[in-house]
Amino acid sequence: MLIAANKAVSIDYTLTNDAGEVIDSSAGGAPLVYLHGAGNIIGGLEKALLGKQAGDELTVAVEPEDAYGEYSAELVATLNRSMFEGVDVLEVGMQFHASGPDGSMQIVTIRELDGDDVIVDGNHPLAGQRLNFQVKVVDVRDASEEEVAHGHIHGEGGHHH
Repeated sequence: MLIAANKAVSIDYTLTNDAGEVIDSSAGGAPLVYLHGAGNIIGGLEKALLGKQAGDELTVAVEPEDAYGEYSAELVATLNRSMFEGVDVLEVGMQFHASGPDGSMQIVTIRELDGDDVIVDGNHPLAGQRLNFQVKVVDVRDASEEEVAHGHIHGEGGHHH
């Protein structure tokens, strides 16, 4: 069976950056199971997997525009410590939900602390990076009507209700 829209796909993968550092991997755990065509994985990887079948192995380099986007300096802001009401200790790396420029909720990460200035970054941690995947297709099956309706896979390796 070939990977196409509304197929439940199981993959083993290792994700590295251009320096060869492992960012994420399914090694030692269950394969990643996703609903193809539902935007459950980054677009560049999903495109590369289209038409593949169980047993196929591939190396995929995904450019930022097909992954987490280019890094945007506009998403970096300096806030006053007083805006973090109720948080006693602020540390670099802490993440918070905040309103984005368009009013939507986004996650921001504290990048730097300088006195009362808190520099936050709304970019995804992998924004602006080429992502390199080593992938093996483990299984491809038809997704159930419920999985398609919910937009994700249920059960082993997928979402559990």
